Amino acid sequence: MKIKNAQSERHVLTITVDNEPGILAKITGLFTARGYNIDSLTVADISDDHAISRITVVTSGPPEVIDQIEAQLERLVPVHKVTDLTAAGPHVERELALIKVAGTGDKRVEALRVAEIFRANVVDTTIESFVFELTGPPDKINSFIALMRELGLVSVGRSGVVGMMRGSGGT
Repeated sequence: MKIKNAQSERHVLTITVDNEPGILAKITGLFTARGYNIDSLTVADISDDHAISRITVVTSGPPEVIDQIEAQLERLVPVHKVTDLTAAGPHVERELALIKVAGTGDKRVEALRVAEIFRANVVDTTIESFVFELTGPPDKINSFIALMRELGLVSVGRSGVVGMMRGSGGT
């Protein structure tokens, strides 16, 4: 669905669902069938009895499309709650990334210096490379990766965004 002259906005949606086979396929199928893009997707069990999972989806679209996505998600039977963290107010977003950088000499020293500035942890090292672990908002990770491209970036693995409302309220 295309809406003319509508500004596309990034939104973080959290979806609480029954932890059952096929639920992730139902959620992603809803996005695919309607031509909505998923920029980031994370899923994890959040209950002691493994009955409930939380799915975090980052997507973009004009407000009308985001509202439509929320309404369609809420109609799915195993979905308990859908929250648009972006619209709901102040929230925290974090992502984990593993970044492998190869290099020797000055580039190796500079990679370590930049990692220290970004508070990245070295989780593996060889004579030729490092694997850094970095957590933070997506913009921080994007900036770190951009700098590492100049210093010998080899590979990147990202967990995807997880988010939570600030304060004492739920979600």
